[in-house]
Amino acid sequence: MMYAVGVDIGGSHISSVVVDVNSGNMIKNSMAEVKVDNQAAADEILDKWAAAISESIFSIDRTQLIGIGLAVPGPFDYKNGVALLKNVAKYDSLYGINVGNELKKRLDLPSDFPFRYSNDALSFAIGECWGSKAANCRNVVAITLGTGFGSAFFSNGVPVIEGDRVPESGYVYHIPYKEGIADDYFSTRWFLGEYKRRTGITCSGVKEIADRVGNDEAAKTLFDDFGSNLANFLVPVLATFDADCLVIGGNISRAYPLFSAAFQRVLCERNINIEIMISELMESAAMVGSARLLDEEFWTKMEPLVAKI
Repeated sequence: MMYAVGVDIGGSHISSVVVDVNSGNMIKNSMAEVKVDNQAAADEILDKWAAAISESIFSIDRTQLIGIGLAVPGPFDYKNGVALLKNVAKYDSLYGINVGNELKKRLDLPSDFPFRYSNDALSFAIGECWGSKAANCRNVVAITLGTGFGSAFFSNGVPVIEGDRVPESGYVYHIPYKEGIADDYFSTRWFLGEYKRRTGITCSGVKEIADRVGNDEAAKTLFDDFGSNLANFLVPVLATFDADCLVIGGNISRAYPLFSAAFQRVLCERNINIEIMISELMESAAMVGSARLLDEEFWTKMEPLVAKI
């Protein structure tokens, strides 16, 4: 058997799991999650990351481990494994540090042990296009709706990050929309800010607003507006890419039934006929996707792109 550890670096935690590189299946009881203070000193952060990875590795025969893949938010040097996060309110202390080298020391791995990296949204899409129904689609757009608005584009199972069919690097979050950019409208902060603006009520998260929909017209209307806004924004993106599938993940995707009618109505009105899939893997998708970077056949297609993301 050949195993890889797939790692997802979140804003307040690290998650890792062992994946069978041949099948894409996660290994039972290999999931680990450790809370991390993203404002801590570099050593403390790296120790926590190593603790989670070590816990996952402990579930298998270490001799069968062929590498470790990390889904890391940018800015990051994905080719060389160097953190470049600065002034983004998280992990600033890691700036300029080669993450792989530091983790190898802590995990007692040889200096040439393979570590590979991708951004979080791309890793999510890799996982979904490997381990779910989206694998059967030709042109896939994957988005994550949560703290921010992530995106990735896949054609025949390979990421597309340049060319006329996709925005630069496959990122849509910065594209102008209404009075700002897409990230302002398709993220948690839009829900919280807009609900407070409309009602004067402060909520702690999107779930709290979702729970009010049954007896709160303002909450219901908010989700309708979100769905129609998201569809209107995505129409040209989907059309230009000739997408036949849209995968939606991230925490807000759990509320899809609350905005699906408005979302699908706009797509229908604007003649976008595609398959819509809600993430099957959810939080596990980025881990599975980062583990796939250790699949040599896939890596030969992915490696030339890594330096450009």
